[in-house]
Amino acid sequence: MFDQSQIQEFKEAFTIMDQNRDGFIDKEDLRDTFAALGRINVKNEELEAMVKEAPGPINFTVFLTMFGEKLKGTDPEETILHAFNVFDTEGKGFVKADFIKEKLMTQADRFSEDEIKQMFAAFPPDVCGNLDYRNLCYVITHGEEKD
Repeated sequence: MFDQSQIQEFKEAFTIMDQNRDGFIDKEDLRDTFAALGRINVKNEELEAMVKEAPGPINFTVFLTMFGEKLKGTDPEETILHAFNVFDTEGKGFVKADFIKEKLMTQADRFSEDEIKQMFAAFPPDVCGNLDYRNLCYVITHGEEKD
């Protein structure tokens, strides 16, 4: 499912999230991880929902399997790029962030304002308000930015 370098990256992520170093990720580990990222007021229900996605206690094997299952449903990079290309009529590799925000909040599976903020926090538009969708697509499908 993953190559050795990807497994090592997942292991590093797991180790960071396993705040109490007991070999399992639980609600408190998630709460501490969110706090370390600056999100302090995470609701218990939200943490419980995350933990309940696992079939049992979340050790590294379960963690890796969960990511594999999540990523398996991701469209190929070419498919995602094609969807953005429809809006990039000049083929420049970017689209206006405001335009994408409006589309994501009004079409199909509508994004909430919080989901838009999360996306733009992870992939901020440039100073001209453009979103580099090629890099965004690469990260969605490969899990890391291009060098």
